[in-house]
Amino acid sequence: VQLVESGGGLVQTGESLRLSCVVSGFTFADASIGWFRQAPGKEREGLGCRSMSSSGGNIVYDDSHKGRFTVSSDSSKNTMYLQMNSLKPEDTAVYYCAADFLHPECRVRYIRDYVGYDYWGQGTQVTVSS
Repeated sequence: VQLVESGGGLVQTGESLRLSCVVSGFTFADASIGWFRQAPGKEREGLGCRSMSSSGGNIVYDDSHKGRFTVSSDSSKNTMYLQMNSLKPEDTAVYYCAADFLHPECRVRYIRDYVGYDYWGQGTQVTVSS
């Protein structure tokens, strides 16, 4: 199982970025994929999750980030995306994707408490300048 994030970088306030998470060793039908971030000196926080389980799947977002952040996927490329719009300096953080093989559906409380997320990527740095 491997997850590799990319797409981070330095942007200015108000700009957009799309992060990618390429997975290998499993398919999106096997696990829910969550997006998280961790700013310096702060706890890791959940942003959103997408499930593509055989029961239908779903997408959830933490309420704090709903509207500016969008999770999508391209199964043909084994890639999950996090589109981030109207970026602010407080969005500066290392962004991670992670796989949850335990739960077939996403739940906000799972991303808030990292429940079931046992496999993590190495992270990609996003820096937003003012």
